[in-house]
Amino acid sequence: MSTAETSNGTAAANGGSSGGAPARKVALITGITGQDGSYLTEFLLNKGYEVHGLIRRSSNFNTQRINHIYIDPHNAHKARMKLHYADLTDASSLRRWIDTIAPDEVYNLAAQSHVAVSFEIPDFTADVVATGALRLLEALRSHIAETGRTHVKYYQAGSSEMFGSTPPPQSESSPFHPRSPYAVAKCAAHWYTVNYREAYGLFACNGILFNHESPRRGENFVTRKITRAVGRIKIGLQSKLFLGNLQASRDWGFAGDYVEAMWMMLQQEKPDDYVVATEESHTVQEFLEAAFGYVGLNWKDHVVIDKRYFRPAEVDNLQGDASKAKKVLGWKPKVGFEQLVKIMVDEDIELAKREKVLVDAGYMDAQQQP
Repeated sequence: MSTAETSNGTAAANGGSSGGAPARKVALITGITGQDGSYLTEFLLNKGYEVHGLIRRSSNFNTQRINHIYIDPHNAHKARMKLHYADLTDASSLRRWIDTIAPDEVYNLAAQSHVAVSFEIPDFTADVVATGALRLLEALRSHIAETGRTHVKYYQAGSSEMFGSTPPPQSESSPFHPRSPYAVAKCAAHWYTVNYREAYGLFACNGILFNHESPRRGENFVTRKITRAVGRIKIGLQSKLFLGNLQASRDWGFAGDYVEAMWMMLQQEKPDDYVVATEESHTVQEFLEAAFGYVGLNWKDHVVIDKRYFRPAEVDNLQGDASKAKKVLGWKPKVGFEQLVKIMVDEDIELAKREKVLVDAGYMDAQQQP
C-alpha cells in the first residue's frame, strides 16, 4: 500500500472530467480502513463513485481491508479510491480535505469502536467518537455556508449500544440508556447530528446499526474471536478460547448488507434516522454452538470463562426493530445468522491453514496461544 495521496484539486474532485461526461458522485469516508469502511468502499465503487478515505498516520499501515481495491494514484485513469492523512481529533485537517475533495456524500464511520476498550481509554473515546463527529459536522457546515454546495449529504454511524439497558425490541423511538463510554459518546454524536440537521438544515442522517459482523471484523470482537479460535482449534494451532459473559444477546447481521442501508439513507428526499437490524437476537453461547458445531466440535471442550472479559456495566439484550428501514428504504438483510457464522468460520479456517504452513516452516510460534 502506498502512502496517502493528495487530490488533484476541486476541479475534478466531483468525479467528472472537464468535458461533457457526466460527473461522478464523490464520497468521503472516515474510517475507510475499518470493516464497514472497506465494504462501503467496494459498494460505492461498484456504483460508479469516486471514493476518498481519511486515514490516520501510523508507523505501520493499517490498510489490510482495502489493499485488494487499492490502485496506485499514478494510474490515474483506474484509481477511483484515494487516501488522505487526517484525524477526527484534528479539525483543520477535516476542513481542508472537505474543501479540497468537495464531496457529495460524507460517511463518518471512524471511531474507537471497542466497548471494553472504551472503559480503559474513555477520554480518547469521547474525543474521537463524540467531539470528532462534531468537528466533522462543523467543517461540513462551514464548507456548505461558504461554497453554497447545499446538496452535500452526511451519514453518522450510530450504534445499538446507545440503547444499552433499554428493553428490546429497540426502535428509533426507544430511549437511549448507554452503558459504556463508547455508547455515551455515540449518543452525543447522534444528537450533534440531529442538532445540525435541525439548526442548519444539513442533510444529515443517523444510522443506528445493530451488531454487524464479517470475516473482516477485528479479532478482539467476540464473534471474530470465536471464529478465529474455531479455525485455529480445528487446524491444531490452539486448544482454548477465553471468553466472558456467554448469556449476552445481540442482533447480529452481515456488515456487507448494512453498508447498503447507509447509502440508501442518503438517497432519500429527506434526512432521517433509521435502525438497521435483522430483528433476531442470539446469545454468545448460541454463536459458540453454531460456530463449533459447524466444524464438528463441542465448544464446551475448549471455552474457558475469564472474568477479565466481563464489562463493568453489562448490556444484556439488543434486538432491533428495523420496520422503518424496511418500509421507507426498502432495505432488508440478505444474510441470516447461520449463514453469517458459516461465512466467518470458512474464512478463518482458510486463514488458520495458511498460518499452519508458516508454523510448520518455522516462521511462526504456534505456542503463542494456549
